[in-house]
Amino acid sequence: MQDSEHFFFFMQESIIFTAMKAILTITGSDSTGGAGIQADIKTINRLGGKVLSVITTLTMQNTLGIQDFYDIPAEVVENQINAVAEDIEPYVFKIGLIRNIYTLEAILRCIRRYRPQWVLFSPVIYSSNEDILMDKELVEKIQQELVPLCHALVLRKRDSEHFSANRIIVAADNHGRSNELCSTIATLLCQEMTLDEAEKKARLLIPNEVNTVLSGRILQLYQEFMGMQEQECKNSNDVNYYASRLNVSPRYLSQVTRKVTEQSPKTIIDSTLLNRIKEELHSEKTVQEIAYLLGFSSQAHLTNFFKRFTGISPTEFRKFTHL
Repeated sequence: MQDSEHFFFFMQESIIFTAMKAILTITGSDSTGGAGIQADIKTINRLGGKVLSVITTLTMQNTLGIQDFYDIPAEVVENQINAVAEDIEPYVFKIGLIRNIYTLEAILRCIRRYRPQWVLFSPVIYSSNEDILMDKELVEKIQQELVPLCHALVLRKRDSEHFSANRIIVAADNHGRSNELCSTIATLLCQEMTLDEAEKKARLLIPNEVNTVLSGRILQLYQEFMGMQEQECKNSNDVNYYASRLNVSPRYLSQVTRKVTEQSPKTIIDSTLLNRIKEELHSEKTVQEIAYLLGFSSQAHLTNFFKRFTGISPTEFRKFTHL
């Protein structure tokens, strides 16, 4: 193919792409791709839509949830929106994670400036680990200023209780799934469907339930933790000790144990140690010898620990169990 023909086809494809109605997704990142910018791009591309993106927050997260945040400065968020909106004119603004009032105000200015045909909002107040992502003051300001500019809110049932709007579309109680529903609706709106038509078709395209499967890594780490603290409970009853030995953060270890057993690492460690004490109390060892064996600083220290969970002293427990 000659250079002139290459140029013709390149220009033809560019014209078609530019003519497509675009969705601008304004939200946070998700390192795992389960929600956020990454999931929006994946969903909209899969449906044949044209997606533009602006990041509001960088999240450090994994399959167990968000570990930390870095909020992009509001001025930078606004500059991102201006850069794409001045050039391509998004048909839909799809808004997700907003974590502070300054970012909200920047987005509000851009909605009023560019007047997209549709504005969809998929807020999330609580993360999967029950972290609060939006404080009460921010929620109230969103309700007062952003919600009136939105054509629909697409969100989980528990988040819907914090907002009042003319059109609320409630998805499964999973943010990743509600976010996917919102992206799907946005893409269908670009095909000139009505909101009712887009919602109806989107629900057919997305299964209602999400199967949560524990990854092999989570189960492996949990099993390593259980085996380690059963063998080494005399060395430490401190969560930081085991997290360091497993080469993970205490927060991550906590997320793992809560995911598998709904218990904190500290609860598991204390329970294991308590059971070891009870086992040793059936032996001929003195309480002082047991305290030394299991790493307590003194007999009194062991006694206080034991009474905190059982309500009786080791000596009383030994007496009762030998009756």
